Amino acid sequence: MQFIDSHAHLDMQPLVNSLPDVMYRAAANQVGQVMTIGVDLPSSLNALRIASDWPQVFCAVGIHPHDASQISSFEWLEDQLNLIRLQDVLCKIKAIGETGLDFAKEYSPREAQFHAFRWHLELALKWSLPVVVHDRDAHEQTLDVLAEYAGKGLTGVLHCFSGDTDTARRVLDMGFYLSVSGVVTFAKADVLREAVRFAPIDRLLIETDCPFLAPVPYRGKTNEPGYVKYVAEEIARLKCLTLEEVASCTTQNAQALFALPSL
Repeated sequence: MQFIDSHAHLDMQPLVNSLPDVMYRAAANQVGQVMTIGVDLPSSLNALRIASDWPQVFCAVGIHPHDASQISSFEWLEDQLNLIRLQDVLCKIKAIGETGLDFAKEYSPREAQFHAFRWHLELALKWSLPVVVHDRDAHEQTLDVLAEYAGKGLTGVLHCFSGDTDTARRVLDMGFYLSVSGVVTFAKADVLREAVRFAPIDRLLIETDCPFLAPVPYRGKTNEPGYVKYVAEEIARLKCLTLEEVASCTTQNAQALFALPSL
């Protein structure tokens, strides 16, 4: 039995300060692969560096919606990401992102977020890579943008999914995956749990989003890839499946979406 943490931030503190220990605990908890995700240019470079150092780690490169307004020239940005991609000698870049919309904080104006989001989706199509989508308090707007690209061959995942069953249905109808985080273990996450019950197991991924959102029983502490099994356990409970079935299905799903090697 092996799990894949489909969304982590291994370049962030405190994880980056003790990566050997973090990866040892991940392996001890049967986490066979980890996707580490870039949120800006420096972290995208760091994600690639970590992925190059660890054979079980792969990465995504992109700009988080919080930083969308800092992108002054998309031509320059694409040049920078192309330079990063040229360093991908081991084929470790498996996705574009994370990108999307965040209306909870609005650290960047909405217009800038929409512009950056569409640019990332175009780049994902150009590079034939899936996209990792961030959606916080912007379900309708996020899905409206994705719908513009649904017929163009775009694939991807809504990470840390937080929508209801209707939102899940729209995402699935567009051919995207849903990724479930430790939030599903929180006491007030009934709406999310209903969406997880609704979604077919062959369209679900599991993630930590570490160092954030540690699941129960570690809520409030630093999250890490080894805790992704608690997400899988809750999904198994909700869908009346064995833990082994959830591990097998979500691993196959992540490998299919990100073109990851077999474990």
